[in-house]
Amino acid sequence: MNIAENLQKIKSQINKAEKTAGRNENSVKLVAVSKFHPVEEIEEAIKNGQLLFGENRVQEAVQKFTQLKEKYPDIVLHIIGQLQSNKVKNAVKISECIQSVDRLALVEEIEKQCAKINKKIDILFEFHTGEESKSGFEKEEDIEQILEMIKNGNFPHINPKGFMTMAPFTQEQSLIKKSFSMLKNLQAKMQQKFPEFELSELSMGMSNDFETAIAEGSTMVRIGTAIFGARNYQA
Repeated sequence: MNIAENLQKIKSQINKAEKTAGRNENSVKLVAVSKFHPVEEIEEAIKNGQLLFGENRVQEAVQKFTQLKEKYPDIVLHIIGQLQSNKVKNAVKISECIQSVDRLALVEEIEKQCAKINKKIDILFEFHTGEESKSGFEKEEDIEQILEMIKNGNFPHINPKGFMTMAPFTQEQSLIKKSFSMLKNLQAKMQQKFPEFELSELSMGMSNDFETAIAEGSTMVRIGTAIFGARNYQA
């Protein structure tokens, strides 16, 4: 397995998908999902120009990225997995963005922990658009309520940047497309209602469906297997 080659290949596929969709080159960011992959493999990716990473589990992220960030201060880490409230303290310390914000209680806890260390953090609202994924907001009104609260100054350490979803795991293109266009519609609505927030990020698309996601407006694709190979769950 050659991480350098894999990265090159994925990046050219992303470029091609951008062109096909009539979008600007480099309008889509690549989040390299490094869960269950060792520090050496992440370093290999860094040495080949990859600076943005995603981790699902906070404990694992802390173990790997505390040392990596000292060595490579330019790298950026996003937490992309379901986040329990008791893990928020470490999550906000180690990451620049939490993509998997799926409930008000989590927003409150993120604010509380960020206030303690005087840090502003980016968040994405995870929206439920596919059957398999149980996480994510199910009602637009709940996201609207939180944005209203941020607007009113309730969460001064939180910077809402956009939305995230997981498409259903299926071969049926129409269902995958529907999932992504739902998120795009949600973004359009919220941008109209809350022009004071950028809300420009759409994190959608993974190794098996990122081209479709890009066609539907994704600005961030989360890719692990196609870069690092199959995961070693024993590690």
